[in-house]
Amino acid sequence: MQNILVVMADQLTALALGCYGNTAVKSPQIDRLAEEGVVFDAAYSSSPLCTPGRYAFMTGQNISACGGYDNAAYMPSTMPTFAHYLRLLGYRTCLSGKMHFVGPDQLHGFEERLTTDIYPADFGWVPDWRHPHERIDLWYHNMSSVKQAGVAAITNQLAYDDEVGAQSLRAIYDHARSEDERPLCLVTSFIHPHDPYATRQQYWDLYEGIDIPLPAVPRPAQQDAHHARLEKVIALDAVDISEQEIINARRAYYGNVSYIDEWLGRLRVALAECDMADNTTIMFISDHGDMLGEFGLWYKMSFREWSNRIPLILYQPGSLQPRRVAAPVAQVDVLPTLVDVAAEASGLERPQPIDPLQGRSLLPLSRGDATEDPGACVSEYLAEGTAAPMLMIRRDQYKYVSCSTDPEQLFDLENDPNELENLTSHPLLEQFRNEAAAYWDSEAMREKVIRDQDRRRAVHAALRHGRYQGWDFNPARDASQEYTRSHMDLTRFDIVSRYPRPEAFNPKNQ
Repeated sequence: MQNILVVMADQLTALALGCYGNTAVKSPQIDRLAEEGVVFDAAYSSSPLCTPGRYAFMTGQNISACGGYDNAAYMPSTMPTFAHYLRLLGYRTCLSGKMHFVGPDQLHGFEERLTTDIYPADFGWVPDWRHPHERIDLWYHNMSSVKQAGVAAITNQLAYDDEVGAQSLRAIYDHARSEDERPLCLVTSFIHPHDPYATRQQYWDLYEGIDIPLPAVPRPAQQDAHHARLEKVIALDAVDISEQEIINARRAYYGNVSYIDEWLGRLRVALAECDMADNTTIMFISDHGDMLGEFGLWYKMSFREWSNRIPLILYQPGSLQPRRVAAPVAQVDVLPTLVDVAAEASGLERPQPIDPLQGRSLLPLSRGDATEDPGACVSEYLAEGTAAPMLMIRRDQYKYVSCSTDPEQLFDLENDPNELENLTSHPLLEQFRNEAAAYWDSEAMREKVIRDQDRRRAVHAALRHGRYQGWDFNPARDASQEYTRSHMDLTRFDIVSRYPRPEAFNPKNQ
């Protein structure tokens, strides 16, 4: 039996972790997992925004294929996810935390869901490519997160993640003491270190006296076309930001990285307490990164490294040896990887994909075998901040970005890690250009996205008339079966609800 624990952070850039070279951040538990597992040094979000990245993560499909265009994208119940495939392989599938599913199906293959989501499940956050220059102030980012960065005893996000972590611990303990013999796949999905940049005092204090560097690349006098749009999306010029405010935001963000790091440690302790540490595969991942002031920008929605590069660590005790993998990979690779892990553990045949997958299993790379690996990945962006499809191709040390409305970009990340020099005359440019042209019909994709936006806005407008029925997940609880109740055999229940089981209780006949 091989259990699976997937720990997902939100808006965690790989560049804010010790195991990826950040010397300021304190992430000992994540770094320990990296030392023991396989670290993917060039892992990318399949789309640098919450819902799109998560749909790619769940389905193994790029967002242009699965329809996960933006944060109000709808996923039909007929869309297979890794949770469906793992159930076919005999797994108990459980979700605690955020996945930002939109629509009435809030499970998408999970047998159990322990918390509600932190974000809405309706069509309220649909971008409008017909009017791309208009801000939607109701839900667009602004700079309040940076201006108000600092310490908070409680926030909306902290309250949520406290519950996500506690429910995940309970799920591990409940599985260990249950009579369900199936292996467990638990996805624990936190909202941190997503803004607002507010952290508890204990995590703020971790960085007292620590030199937190300012962005390596300050805001340029002339942004590229997409970054100029993002400046408007986040209302960058509505405020003036001081260097101290930038440092404060980064310090609070790092504090929340340490908060997530602590939760990873607690989950691993629970696995050990329940004798599950040696037979549980752990994957640590994020949905996308955060610019954190690089190029003057904040949050995500950019293909630049701080926004689009994510941590991806795979740990399988007794099977995978520690190593670092240089090949570019992406979130679409999660589904085939988890299916491979589950199939190998169960001895069952891998289910045939119901839909074509753009991802590949990462187990061969994790074992040092790159002979059949493509050595490349893509990322797509089809949400706010653009009005035309955007495509990133990462191959070897090169990153190519294509959008029909913008000048193309090519960066050599090995020699230019800060992406400052656009290689406009590089000999590889034509090859990448042809690959992008063959990848999709950009104009047809644009019209498809606009039609989908129009449809969702119309449906949302109609549903706001009369009685509103939300799709937000409401976790069910049956208190009559919890703790101690009068219909239960008290002695037996106390025994079966305990792990490890105590010695048998055999009283003398009275």
